[in-house]
Amino acid sequence: MTVQNVVSPATPAPGAALRRPILAITCGEPAGIGPEISIKAAWELRAGINSILIGDAAFLAMIAAEIDPQIKLVALSEQAFLFSGLPDFGPERIAVIDSPFSVHVEPGKLDPRNGRAILKTLDIAIAGAVAKSFDAIVTAPLQKSSINDAGVHFTGHTEYLAEKTGTAQVVMMLATDRTTPPLRVALATTHLALKDVAAAITVEGLSRTLDILHHDLQTKFGLRQPRILVTGLNPHAGEGGYLGREEIDIITPALVAAKAKGLQVSGPYPADTLFQQKYLDQADCVLAMYHDQGLPVLKYASFGHGINITLGLPIIRTSVDHGTALDLAAAGLGKADHGSMLAALNAAAQMVTAKATLDLVNL
Repeated sequence: MTVQNVVSPATPAPGAALRRPILAITCGEPAGIGPEISIKAAWELRAGINSILIGDAAFLAMIAAEIDPQIKLVALSEQAFLFSGLPDFGPERIAVIDSPFSVHVEPGKLDPRNGRAILKTLDIAIAGAVAKSFDAIVTAPLQKSSINDAGVHFTGHTEYLAEKTGTAQVVMMLATDRTTPPLRVALATTHLALKDVAAAITVEGLSRTLDILHHDLQTKFGLRQPRILVTGLNPHAGEGGYLGREEIDIITPALVAAKAKGLQVSGPYPADTLFQQKYLDQADCVLAMYHDQGLPVLKYASFGHGINITLGLPIIRTSVDHGTALDLAAAGLGKADHGSMLAALNAAAQMVTAKATLDLVNL
């Protein structure tokens, strides 16, 4: 494997093919499997996707050399990226924007001294996507504790992306194409303690969530009239009020308001019976009320091959559907499955294409 340092952009060859989507990949927690799956997926899809890795270039070069000596990385300093733009190195090489770690990385062992450096890779990706240097962001898993132990309050990618892009509300959605039809599950709340969920669900919040879902399913997935099924919060969707009134007082009014705006929504349905083929065949997305209500179903169907998507942002962001897998990283390279990263990259590229097509139609 070779690594070159580049300070000025390359000139595209005359007659070059249509530009590959440019996707920034943050390699995540370096002690986990993020670097390995990022390099593998970027290299495998290089013919159709221009993946830009963001992380410690020397560390990634070492990982790449162990994975496959044929992998070629090209290191680009953050300063060169900021001042000279992003070169197109062609599909024979993968670009790396160098964001050095603070201390040595030992696979499987967290070190909070690297917490701020890890978070910086996400900052670089967000800034580049907002500036349209990247068409989308794809994120490898982070270990929240590493960042919090470094003295930075961090609840997750979803919330951080919303804060950094000034987005008032975002929607977390996981998806897989390993079912027929594709299964998409969005969440009304994200990383909250269960005791706080009911108070976080409001008519106004649900209405905004449904608006975001409808809009992004149209613009990023090309669905002209998306069909959204909505779960209740309580067992049996409240049992007519005997097991809670959230369905009557909050969820149903939000659905009525959404229907008045022309959205194709229905519910609230009991979550324990909604995920059946006869219902999913009639839906493009399910909106669940909280994290562990909807996601276990999707992860059971596709763990390791599903993706996480943040809707409502001014940029496109996808991610893997799993964590850092420190135990696999400690066991050595070659143990991690990069299927979810492949799916996340492909989905981001498809969303870039769908959005570009819609933009052309709206010209």
